[in-house]
Amino acid sequence: MADPRLSEDDGRDAPPAGSAARSEDDPEARARGVCLRLLTSAPRTRAQLAQALRRRDIPEDVAESVLGRFSDAGIIDDAAFAEAWVDSRHAGRGLGRRALAAELRHRGVAEETVRDAVDELSPEQEETAARRLVRRKLAATRGKDTDVRVRRLMGMLARKGYSAGLAYRLVREELEAEGAQVELPEPDPD
Repeated sequence: MADPRLSEDDGRDAPPAGSAARSEDDPEARARGVCLRLLTSAPRTRAQLAQALRRRDIPEDVAESVLGRFSDAGIIDDAAFAEAWVDSRHAGRGLGRRALAAELRHRGVAEETVRDAVDELSPEQEETAARRLVRRKLAATRGKDTDVRVRRLMGMLARKGYSAGLAYRLVREELEAEGAQVELPEPDPD
């Protein structure tokens, strides 16, 4: 049986009496708590945290103060978030520049930061990822009519955020490498 003296709470780790009530009354403490809890589970942009604070009825001036201090301390860094997001989503999901930019904008990242992060992807990296996606989809569509395969490939690349020009070129090259005769209309310039 466990020694009850070892599980007794001697008060050393407990918050000071009444502190829970004080933090409920202190909007700044609530704002810090909300931000820290959210950042513990996943990286967030400043805009996402500001939205979470608005939903919890934190006054705007208090939210801006807390978010400003978190930014100054480097706890919130939209540029680092955007760079990591682009690396992760491009490598993991094969997303192209357009889709990545749209996702970052949706998360409240500033346009200049979005551009900087997406510009880190080289055209070669984007083509390599798109070609990998096309090859994987080609394997899954073997035996289907060429027109069906083309539609599926083009649709998949469009949803992933790749330009029509790149998509047309890669689909044509990969289908021709399989020996298929492909007649695709030239895409409009992007």
